[in-house]
Amino acid sequence: MLSDCPSPPTPGPLQIDGQARAWVERTRDAMCIEEMVGQLFIFSTVQDSRDELEPLLALKPGGINRFPRPDLAAFRDATVHTIESATVPPIFTGDIEGGTISYSFATAVPNIMGIAACDDLATTEALARLVARESRVLGYDWSFGPVVDINHAFRSAIVGTRSFGSQPERVLAQASAYIRALQEEGVAACLKHWPGDGFDDRDQHLVTSVNPLSVEEWHGLFGRIYGQLIGEGVMTVMSAHIAFPAYVRAHMPNAGREAFQPATVSHLLNQRLLREELGFKGLIVSDATGMGGLTGWMERSETVPAVIENGCDMFLFSRAPERDYSFMLDGLRNRRLSESRLYEAVTRILTLKARLGLHQVDPANRMLPLDAMRDALQTPDHRAIATHAAGHGVTLVKDTQALLPLDPVTHRRVVIIAEEGFSFWDGALSRSYEPVLEELRARGFEPRMLDMEQWPTREDTDLVLYLVGQEATPSASHIFLDLVKLHGSNRKAMSQFPQEIPTALVSFGQPYYLYDAPHMKTCINAYSAIEPVQRETVRRLVGDAPFTGISPVDPFCGHEQLRW
Repeated sequence: MLSDCPSPPTPGPLQIDGQARAWVERTRDAMCIEEMVGQLFIFSTVQDSRDELEPLLALKPGGINRFPRPDLAAFRDATVHTIESATVPPIFTGDIEGGTISYSFATAVPNIMGIAACDDLATTEALARLVARESRVLGYDWSFGPVVDINHAFRSAIVGTRSFGSQPERVLAQASAYIRALQEEGVAACLKHWPGDGFDDRDQHLVTSVNPLSVEEWHGLFGRIYGQLIGEGVMTVMSAHIAFPAYVRAHMPNAGREAFQPATVSHLLNQRLLREELGFKGLIVSDATGMGGLTGWMERSETVPAVIENGCDMFLFSRAPERDYSFMLDGLRNRRLSESRLYEAVTRILTLKARLGLHQVDPANRMLPLDAMRDALQTPDHRAIATHAAGHGVTLVKDTQALLPLDPVTHRRVVIIAEEGFSFWDGALSRSYEPVLEELRARGFEPRMLDMEQWPTREDTDLVLYLVGQEATPSASHIFLDLVKLHGSNRKAMSQFPQEIPTALVSFGQPYYLYDAPHMKTCINAYSAIEPVQRETVRRLVGDAPFTGISPVDPFCGHEQLRW
């Protein structure tokens, strides 16, 4: 038994009944120190293989984050193996954010910004329930979302389409509906990225980014968002590698470098601000600990125990699991991690598992048989909900040349200039514009890809259509309309078409590309390149359906020039 142990967490979003509480206490007290340390970790898998899992499961982690490959049978087998190998029920987590992060065997849904562009809370709720139900079929218990960052710095490559937008009231309303539906369906939601991102256009995957607000400004914005959602019962919060120097200096006027300490290892931000001031009684998980915003701050052997000691209850990801596990044990032995914090964190972890009912499920019944899983995924009802949302969010930003609707007689010969973008996430959907091309051909258009050696002219081209598809993604640093790449060279990047040939820009990703191409007279933002969004966008380009999307951000980036 550990010494100086605090009382279990008081009732809150993780409130459980007496029977579940007894399971938590019994399970915790039966653990040795090494097993308790294992519970602190959520390791990540990318291969859906037992061989990959074996060294991770030997450490008896509290959870496994799943990035599934396209083989549902292999995904299920790896998940079942994890469940059968565990003494304590593992929790399965995922970055379940929609867009091209969607899984190939699940229903593809719009990303967070695409959902916000529907501007309809009933649609948001329906999508959240769809995501939760299919996630549970796949074994997920905990979604690392929704993102509640504010899309203020439009050049941010990491916030963008992962956010509900730039308007705090919209973010709050959308997140509230999404969280309520997700948790009612039995999947824990997670607010991220604490203490709030979107004002620094840098990416915490690469550098410790900064929330530059004053304490008063923060309380009026992020404090209000987190405070209300905490009051509504969100179960978890993700503490990020983001500094909040104004708050630190309010308590440590001479903080110096420490003012820029990442929240992940900040006792002030996690314990004093989040728990004491905002009253959060749920579980705090760190953001991925291999990110530059944390690895650039302190040495790894110090970082590992510091994450838990300073308020996070779970430690997310590791590039060297056995090493980090040893660092955590060493931290406990040399008092960088107190026994009381270890005890408190493990109690909260087990309480979350009990809150989700994992202690009551027979391991043999936790996953459906493979055929039943397939039947429960991508159902006609789910596809219909996703298709409706995919079209509803497509937004006409401007059409000052009255180009739309496109006509297969007037605009028959179409030159496509495309940049599909990439996805950082393992297992993300493959990317191509074939759905757009299929829809255009079916309507009598003749699309062809840009030939760098045969520049389009008025004589051979009726329409130039730019298709760009980079959603917000880690480690991109900057997202912009890369005309050098699109046109094939630095010299050709200087050539522009809109004054010579009717031209339109369609973004299946970030909503800010007009900043780099204000001369584009027609612009559509569709936010995501998943197949239903592509097909529904073409329907609107040709006038088969109306544009109904409402932009969650200012696509003109505060510049009047872009409007014309």
